Amino acid sequence: MKKQLTFAVIVGSRGFFPHHLAKEGREEMTKVLDAAGYKSIVLTPEQTQHGAVQTPDDARHCAELFKQHREEIDGIIVTLPNFGEERAIVDAIRLSTLKVPVLVQATPDRADIMKIANRRDSFCGKMSACNNLMQYGIPYSLTALHTVSPSSDAFKKDLAWFAAVCRVVNGFKNLRIGAIGARPAAFNTVRYSEKLLELNGISVETLDLSEVMGRIARMKDTDDTAQSKLAAIKSYVSTSGIPEAALMKMAKLGAVIDGWMKETYCTISAIQCWTSLEEYFGVVPCTVMSMMSENLFSSACETDVVGVLSMYGLALASETPSALLDWNNNYGDDPDKAVCFHCSNLPKHFFADVKMDYQEIIAGTVGKENTFGTCVGRVKAGAMSYLRFSTDDFNGKIRSYVGEGEFTSDPLETFGGAGVVHIPKMQKLLRFICERGFEHHVAANFSTVASPVYEASTRYLGWDMHYHENPNA
Repeated sequence: MKKQLTFAVIVGSRGFFPHHLAKEGREEMTKVLDAAGYKSIVLTPEQTQHGAVQTPDDARHCAELFKQHREEIDGIIVTLPNFGEERAIVDAIRLSTLKVPVLVQATPDRADIMKIANRRDSFCGKMSACNNLMQYGIPYSLTALHTVSPSSDAFKKDLAWFAAVCRVVNGFKNLRIGAIGARPAAFNTVRYSEKLLELNGISVETLDLSEVMGRIARMKDTDDTAQSKLAAIKSYVSTSGIPEAALMKMAKLGAVIDGWMKETYCTISAIQCWTSLEEYFGVVPCTVMSMMSENLFSSACETDVVGVLSMYGLALASETPSALLDWNNNYGDDPDKAVCFHCSNLPKHFFADVKMDYQEIIAGTVGKENTFGTCVGRVKAGAMSYLRFSTDDFNGKIRSYVGEGEFTSDPLETFGGAGVVHIPKMQKLLRFICERGFEHHVAANFSTVASPVYEASTRYLGWDMHYHENPNA
């Protein structure tokens, strides 16, 4: 899933400012991007003066260049080595017709060389560029500092943050989600509006469980895809004590799901579990789902379509696996701690140690022999981000919340996949969730990416989002 990001670069320059600053600024920015592993699309000194954009003709040349590479471009970086010609900058973006995130960076002046030969005035020019972007209706993002050198550590952090923003925005474009099976009757909480998702460029492809069972019934044990999936399962997690017949069922289930998702161009999935697969097929889908999530093709249970979208948002931002968890239990008397749990399909990235086992809750109803396939263990300690999207049918919009905390090493004796989370002012968050009627499922990720997810969701996707304890508020 990981791919090299490509940034379109606009080097702003204004004619009566020192031209050598534009030349040096272009060279510095492209060098920084290359060192960070990003590809850049930028005018050359042969196309415009120093490869900068300052005239109407420059803006058109720049727009045509970007159009030629529109399928590659993930975001636009406007760099201001001097004041910059604000109208040429925004014209270049408008004429390119690109709809991608935009980062505005301004290079700082040096107090010891502020005479006419080296004075930048980028501090001021950034305000003019942003004012014009606002007038043109072009959403844009800012560096943490008003002026920052492209070669600085601070800008490296800005770049990583902006890359995460771009991954989320572009990852949701034309996204196809596989909804495999009906919503379990007991889970009204995972209802959602397919039409609202479609309105936002996200399609849902449905597959009835009867078709899954039918495809499995036609698949022989010797089928290459089944055998390949069986080998992958055994190499993924310890299967000691698990019956071979159950493992073969999991392998066929995984092979059928993989094949269908490729046929339908689905990237992520939400799968019915409770309790149809156990009663009528004889395994849980947890390990198959865990493997997909581990490979950044997020998969959620209970056909929680918007839950898997939440998982994928964090996975796009961090490029690491996400899990879908229940806000499940209080942790003693600590108001800022809780137990997050699932039974479980967590990716093995989440565990301190993990093994395959049976699903203890459902086993009491359908029998242990029909519930093999869970991935169980203690969730490891570490920083975490959490996220929940939800479709608000009454107001016709997508809403959400996001924040950061940590998984702790506090003692916990339970089953499934579980961990203790610590979140500052958690009671405030829990009250918000309940007052606004959010679902009991939440996506989690070992990362600190709440900020870029918030930026992507609110500024570029246009979704409502609450940022719990936003440090920049």
